[in-house]
Amino acid sequence: MKSKATTKETRVPAVYLKMTDKTRQKMAESFSKGLKNLQKKGISLIPVTLHVGLGTFAPVKANRIADHSMHEETFELSAASASALTKAKAQGRRIIAVGTTSVRVLETVAAANQGNLHPQQGRTKLFLYPPCEFRFVDALITNFHLPKSSLLMLVSAFASPKQQSGIELIRQAYTQAIRQNYRFFSYGDAMLIQ
Repeated sequence: MKSKATTKETRVPAVYLKMTDKTRQKMAESFSKGLKNLQKKGISLIPVTLHVGLGTFAPVKANRIADHSMHEETFELSAASASALTKAKAQGRRIIAVGTTSVRVLETVAAANQGNLHPQQGRTKLFLYPPCEFRFVDALITNFHLPKSSLLMLVSAFASPKQQSGIELIRQAYTQAIRQNYRFFSYGDAMLIQ
């Protein structure tokens, strides 16, 4: 049964989702071309899954970062992916996560298994912020994130593991990005942190 009542609140999300899906599709196609070029050079691409919720983009409002209640998201690391990643790590190959969501999956599983990966499905509330240690991921490709977001805190932690200095490094990178007119947020430019 269709409701005849339409309000701004019920229309806006539908329009937003349509615009977002189309834009994300274009971004994914462009990024996929770049990933295929990497594959041609012998770089393995190994999938992991994290079902991103809106909480990912919510600002951290707690006065102390440690008091922030992280949102929970479901993830899956398949047997094939866990095996391939473990083999690559054992061979001394670098594990480069594409996106903060990939980092959360791999570090959640590694934290539960003394730094090792095993096939796993579950939910994660892992909140990575300075100073923290990364057990499995060696480098990260990510975009420029919103201020006060948990994603920005993860990137700051990754920039200088086990130290607070990553916050300043990311501030410097953002200052340079602004000077160079980089595009920010989900539709913007990316950076490699290693």
